[in-house]
Amino acid sequence: MTNISLIGCGRWGTFLGYYAATHFADKVDMYDIPTSPNFIELKETRKNPYLTLADNMELHADIAEVLKNDIIIISIGCQHFRSLCKQLNGYNLSGKTFLLAMKGLEEPSAKTLFEVMREEVKQDIHIAILAGPGHVQDYMKGVPSCAVIDSDEDEVKDRLIKLMQSELIRLYYGSDLIGNQIGAALKNVIGIAAGILDGLEWYGLKGALMARAPVEVGRFIKHFGGNPHTAYGLSHLGDYEATLFSKYSHNRTFGELFAKGQDFGKLAEGVATLKAVKIIADKEGIDMPICQALYKGVYEKADIKSTIRSMFERNLKQEFEYIA
Repeated sequence: MTNISLIGCGRWGTFLGYYAATHFADKVDMYDIPTSPNFIELKETRKNPYLTLADNMELHADIAEVLKNDIIIISIGCQHFRSLCKQLNGYNLSGKTFLLAMKGLEEPSAKTLFEVMREEVKQDIHIAILAGPGHVQDYMKGVPSCAVIDSDEDEVKDRLIKLMQSELIRLYYGSDLIGNQIGAALKNVIGIAAGILDGLEWYGLKGALMARAPVEVGRFIKHFGGNPHTAYGLSHLGDYEATLFSKYSHNRTFGELFAKGQDFGKLAEGVATLKAVKIIADKEGIDMPICQALYKGVYEKADIKSTIRSMFERNLKQEFEYIA
């Protein structure tokens, strides 16, 4: 009997619970902060704007109830992850497997979520990450997509991929834990840039953004010991359609509304990740023109048109001169 746990009942987390319940799990135990609007809505109606919970999905107000299962999926806001890990460390987690289904870097440390969990949970646990494209709205229509699972343990990757594989989501074996996490986090930042271009109606520059961003992200990945070519895989470039173009992308929508002087009002993980990247890029001397220009616009309130234009008006150079 396969029982799966889920921590985080937001849009993506609830879908992953639903996917597990309808594809490979006998039961899915779900937890979120009992006072959170998402949890309250699911508890009262057993549905959210995207789906209705399956019969084998059970909601719990006590986190201890979901820590009894061997496989636990986590999907919460990245900036709350360290505090969750501190809480988790108060329970016996020995031998359990955690699949981190969030995409972001901790701010201001710029640490990956894998690093955060290893720092805070001082127990013998297994950790994997899920990255790649896909929106709940499309999946619920039966639109297939691909994703990647990565870990520092091959057996963990193999077990999760064989368990979760389906015709709806084709899973690939990741081979660059650092690169896949950074690539997934920074695609949200690039999504903000794409949204700003949409808001300004500068659609012609989105192609240039797509061509240049993986080079920049690859440089960042390489600096931290990953493979720069991972930026061209599913965790980053492979996620561009879902993040840079989709109407369902929170990061793209945030950027579009920001360019129009409007407030999005929902979580866009790329905003905090942008700050983390700017801090570490300045500290380490990493050339990140797209991220640095975005930071000026989003955090320093620089004129958005001239700031975004500056991303594409640097000193003339060969197109592929500084590919990592």
